[in-house]
Amino acid sequence: MKTVKNTLVTNVKWHEAIEYAVLKTKHNLSRYKQKFPHIANDKCYDWGDNEDWIEGFWTGIVWLCYEYSGDEYLRLQANSQIDSFHRRLQNQHALEHHDIGFLYGLSALAGWIIEEDEQHKLLALRAADHLLGRWREASGLIQAWGPEDDPENGGRIIIDCLMNLPLLYWASSATGNPRYAEVAVGQAELSRKFLVRGDDSSYHTFYFDRSGNPLRGGTHQGYRDGSTWTRGQAWGIYGFALSYRHTGNLRFLETSKRLAAYFIERIPADGIVYWDFDVPVTGSTSRDSSASAIAVCGILELLEHLAPADPQRQRLEDVVLLTMSALAESSMSMAQEYEGLIDHGSYHVRGDYGLDGYMIWGDYFYLEALLRLEKQIPGYWYERGSSSQEGD
Repeated sequence: MKTVKNTLVTNVKWHEAIEYAVLKTKHNLSRYKQKFPHIANDKCYDWGDNEDWIEGFWTGIVWLCYEYSGDEYLRLQANSQIDSFHRRLQNQHALEHHDIGFLYGLSALAGWIIEEDEQHKLLALRAADHLLGRWREASGLIQAWGPEDDPENGGRIIIDCLMNLPLLYWASSATGNPRYAEVAVGQAELSRKFLVRGDDSSYHTFYFDRSGNPLRGGTHQGYRDGSTWTRGQAWGIYGFALSYRHTGNLRFLETSKRLAAYFIERIPADGIVYWDFDVPVTGSTSRDSSASAIAVCGILELLEHLAPADPQRQRLEDVVLLTMSALAESSMSMAQEYEGLIDHGSYHVRGDYGLDGYMIWGDYFYLEALLRLEKQIPGYWYERGSSSQEGD
């Protein structure tokens, strides 16, 4: 990691980019109070209640800004937001999905990591229990969406789930109960076998029957079933690298490396990927800056586990520089009154929703990448000081 930082800090003033992000975050907090940013079709956020899969990214941004600045106002705001996550879990409001790690890992678990507040820890553990409850024993998978008897989604996994598994790995470590980690490893292995294709591209989603027999790969937000949705590929890079950190399983490390190699070979010259690697590119084709930001975080995590002489290292470092330079320069050119940190993100292009604008997860991963580079603050996917163990 030291080599990466020394290389990159000479090219872009990460400190200035972070300062700009902190100011914008405080501006949004003062303007929108206890609201959360939701996806909109124009150049703004639609601020509302805590009821989607994305709210944790906003609280995660506030925590990152607090860790960087030490500003007591930001700490109080992050803690206040966690109150709404308590209520949401207590009321079981809009939680029939697997994105529990995104919601509670970046809010409650982050609060535990930073403040060692037992209430935050207990909330994160209750959230881990909820995610564990989405494990379907008969089919051997964590169901992505909907209730257990859902006719469309009852046997469906998606690649995004890899980034929710750290909450389960952490819960096993925190409680001494191996069940959480066993389920996480089972889901990661299933994803490696069925979501990662032979050419190192990935499916967004895969379907199984109720007995766990594989049916077919597909997509929900990609260009077509056999294409490679760029954000999904980015989730895979980061998710498998984190599974390696938590388990030491070298298969996860190699899978992350393979997905990263596929991704970087298809990055445009300006550093920001399109929303799908197989979509025909025209002047109006949507980019996805959020996929680029996620991939950078995944690559920075991956680099921590590679030997100094690894032949892939230099190329990975070059991609971090290319992408973060593009994202930071674009971000700092936006006026302060604009609400997002990075523009040109995509959500659901085929659904004509969130085609070219701010995506709160893109903002989060952009800021996480900056803080990894500038301050070695790695986000909230594991407790500080943890590292991968030997494994096969």
